[in-house]
Amino acid sequence: MYKFINKNMGHVLYLCMFEEGPSAATAEVKQETLSQTASYGTSHNELNDTLLMEPSDIKMYPTEDTPAREGQPVKRKKGPAPKMLGNEVCSVCGDKASGFHYNVLSCEGCKGFFRRSVIKGAQYSCKNLGRCEMDMYMRRKCQQCRLRKCREAGMLEQCVLSEEQIRLKKMKKQEESTSAVAAPSPVPEMPPLAPEQQEMIEKLVAMQKQCNKRSFLDRPKVTPWPLSQDPLNREVRQQRFAHFTELAIMSVQEIVDFAKQLPGFLELTREDQIALLKTSTIEIMLLETSRRYNPAIESITFLKDFSYNKEDFAKAGLQLEFINPIFEFSKGMNDLHLDEAEYALLIAINIFSADRPNVQDHELVERLQQPYVDALHSYIRIKRPNDHLMFPRMLMKLVSLRTLSSVHSEQVFALRLQDKKLPPLLSEIWDVHE
Repeated sequence: MYKFINKNMGHVLYLCMFEEGPSAATAEVKQETLSQTASYGTSHNELNDTLLMEPSDIKMYPTEDTPAREGQPVKRKKGPAPKMLGNEVCSVCGDKASGFHYNVLSCEGCKGFFRRSVIKGAQYSCKNLGRCEMDMYMRRKCQQCRLRKCREAGMLEQCVLSEEQIRLKKMKKQEESTSAVAAPSPVPEMPPLAPEQQEMIEKLVAMQKQCNKRSFLDRPKVTPWPLSQDPLNREVRQQRFAHFTELAIMSVQEIVDFAKQLPGFLELTREDQIALLKTSTIEIMLLETSRRYNPAIESITFLKDFSYNKEDFAKAGLQLEFINPIFEFSKGMNDLHLDEAEYALLIAINIFSADRPNVQDHELVERLQQPYVDALHSYIRIKRPNDHLMFPRMLMKLVSLRTLSSVHSEQVFALRLQDKKLPPLLSEIWDVHE
């Protein structure tokens, strides 16, 4: 049985023939062809040319109906082996065939036997003078006749690879597979930042540096951190608390100065300016805190010289319920490895958040925020072209800050219970009413 598939029409033609001779086969093929192509019209000339072939043009593969001549190797057309139907038998022993091996339709057993015999250069002897009839039983009894039958069926020794060739072939395949996995996919070239975005980012970074510089100059005014380690000394505890509150005041002043320089901020009503600053200040302070986190010593450094760990925060009167989230957030931000431009843009986005309480002109605030969001998105795509999740990850950090802000409110309330009085600026910005 032979199977021909026309790829253009998806039509399958089975020819069960050649038992009655070439002429009968030709007539059968032509009759079948004409009856089938009539329904498709006259435009399928290529299909007609393909099907109207003489039997002599058809390359045949030997089956049970058309055995190969004794003693002559079967010549098979080069190219991929025809599709297996599932009922083919081994040309050597008659067992179920698994495919074409070394140019012959054979089973796995005869394939392996022929390969081993060729690689080892084996010499076998037959007790029956080489006249054994080969079948599934005799293939185990007489190796000489089995090898002879393999060659007569058409198995070619030159198709057998040596152990060294197989090893090299496996190595090459493994190298190709590794290189295919390791080779990075080509990164599409990103367009550069728009000139106005580049200018805006440079201004933001310069503004932030200027604000930080003013705080650094005010560093000598900060109450010194006490050297005494006595936990029961009330004066020492008050001095630590004063040290931290004065650092917080300097941070608030930085944020207010930075916000006033943001394009569009002064366009807002004074009420909206205050509403935005009151709710965003603590979040921006936490962003700045994370920026100063040193993972090597698990400490936060303010004004270049003042470094504090969790224990120092606790000595100043803060609760662990507030301290631990601060350090966890700082560590997470540090893992992102943000630069000055990304921090500056995040702070600007945080300030212009239209969903803050008591904000009146939501539309204007959103319009003022959008250029910073677009600039951050473009900046990240250029700086981190392979990290498509960095932008949403950074925005999610702003969501985390909202949670930390709520924890901070609880901390402020706890300080009041401890009879720790906040300076007027902090009381105003954090809505603490005595």
